Amino acid sequence: MDDRPANGVLEEHRFPCDQCGADMRYDPVRHEMHCDHCGATQAVGERDDAASAIRELDFRAAVEERLPQAEMEETRVVTCPNCGAETELNPAVHAAECPFCATPVVTDTGISRHIKPRGLLPFALDEAQARKAMIDWLGRLWFAPNGLQQYARKGRAMAGVYVPYWTFDADTKSSYSGMRGDDYYETRTVMRDGKRQQVQVRKTRWRPASGRVARFFDDVLVLASKALPRKYTDGLQPWDLGAMVPYSPSYLAGFRAEAYQVGLEDAYDDARDQMDRIILRDIKFDIGGDHQRVTTVDTAIKDVTFKHILLPIWVAAYKYRGKTYRFVVNGRSGRVQGERPWSGWKIAFAVAVGLIIAGVIGYIAAQNQGGY
Repeated sequence: MDDRPANGVLEEHRFPCDQCGADMRYDPVRHEMHCDHCGATQAVGERDDAASAIRELDFRAAVEERLPQAEMEETRVVTCPNCGAETELNPAVHAAECPFCATPVVTDTGISRHIKPRGLLPFALDEAQARKAMIDWLGRLWFAPNGLQQYARKGRAMAGVYVPYWTFDADTKSSYSGMRGDDYYETRTVMRDGKRQQVQVRKTRWRPASGRVARFFDDVLVLASKALPRKYTDGLQPWDLGAMVPYSPSYLAGFRAEAYQVGLEDAYDDARDQMDRIILRDIKFDIGGDHQRVTTVDTAIKDVTFKHILLPIWVAAYKYRGKTYRFVVNGRSGRVQGERPWSGWKIAFAVAVGLIIAGVIGYIAAQNQGGY
């Protein structure tokens, strides 16, 4: 990852081995820097002055472009012409594949200015562990082609990518009005099969309700990437955000980082939607009863703060029979999400077996009826 310091020059972060001079990388299994050339190790962050705590930033100051210059950085990025993902690459790299769609990319590097990450979750799984999680997941899919699992097992290495997210904190107080519905039962006499019967009929008694609820939101998570479908990244949750560490470039050594494409204000709108859904749930609980109708909600929100953070995802983009399939693995828990192909012959075989079973059951039923 490359920062532009006060003198305006892009500075490349490198972590040379003290013993042999080769570049070191972060090892998720050992939780330390490791040299693949000579095997030397080094503590993470030993060369960095990372803060001891992850500090929140003021949302209003950021929107009004009043953040301190130290909170901003400029990095070299390459944009995929197919999916639009923006990833940061080492300046020495001149060609690569997009980790999100496997499109070959010749790096015409540009400069991206953005808010620095404040924290990250380090990778806890290495590539071999992530690949095993993906292959196991593929093996549990019904009607997937047999060749896909074999292709994935022999395919190219997965890419470890730090994906950008925003988190928001906010203090909210909401006034509401609505209706509370309480069920009660009335006894009625009805005719069934020519006989009078008494039945209990449920009815609802409604009365006005109003009140106030308050909630402090901590780390409302919003995806800042457009390269991956939201349904996949949502499926990777939960994230153990309590294990987040202050941002240090050393954790990125050996991995790639994606630049955020969802701006801060758009992300805040998403966060507000999440907050509003939880506030509505709180209001319904506060109203009580068996049913609730919420007519108006007036929410006052203050002390809004945010962080730009990076979360670890292993990505595989496989071209199988002319089509690209993407798989993502939570770099902490091993949870897998992705696209899956369907095997036409397996589906046809399953349908044929189903028809045969239905036919046999129907024949047996007909024979049993004929025996009486």
